[in-house]
Amino acid sequence: MNELDQQQSSEPAMLYFLKDLPNICSVIGLLSALLGIYFAILGLFQIALIGILWAVFFDWTDGFIARKIKGRTDIQREFGAQFDSLIDVISFGVFPAVFLLSYGQFNPWFLPGAFLILAVSTIRLGYFNIFGMIDKKTYKGLALDNNVIILSLLFAFEGFITHILFLIILYVVMMIMLIFNLSSIRTYKFAGSWFYVLTVYIVIMTVSYIWLL
Repeated sequence: MNELDQQQSSEPAMLYFLKDLPNICSVIGLLSALLGIYFAILGLFQIALIGILWAVFFDWTDGFIARKIKGRTDIQREFGAQFDSLIDVISFGVFPAVFLLSYGQFNPWFLPGAFLILAVSTIRLGYFNIFGMIDKKTYKGLALDNNVIILSLLFAFEGFITHILFLIILYVVMMIMLIFNLSSIRTYKFAGSWFYVLTVYIVIMTVSYIWLL
């Protein structure tokens, strides 16, 4: 048996990694993001934001659990990191792009913004996959999950101003966030007890958006 055959015979099956609890959380987060995209296309923006907020929750949860589990192999950690990053493209790239397009009633003027969201998200994640964080508590630039958290908070004020004005504000804020995503500013990684703060925030926003339906 040559070296290539030995390597292939030692590779686990693809579905093997779904037995890993952090990856199960990632899959649930992917489903939440898909539901967010689906409801954004339908124009049910509050429900869409509920979906993406829970995608953020499960994105944080998979990392939280992964740090708690002892004895995970190097290949499990590597697969989990790559899997999480690919899902982040959908949750924090595709979703906000579709959300912007749908809220703008798919007007072509919003295509450049949607493209920039997709481009920035993939550039940032590709960069992060190579260089990682500055240190254990510090990111270079604004992490992408913060974009949808800010979006969900901004949208809470949507009913207080006209649709056109809010649409302009939404477009501008989303483009400004992209600048921060690609910037060299040092931003704090919200981890540890911040996980519980995020959970409370998501529950409050979920209840609030359901109440507004």
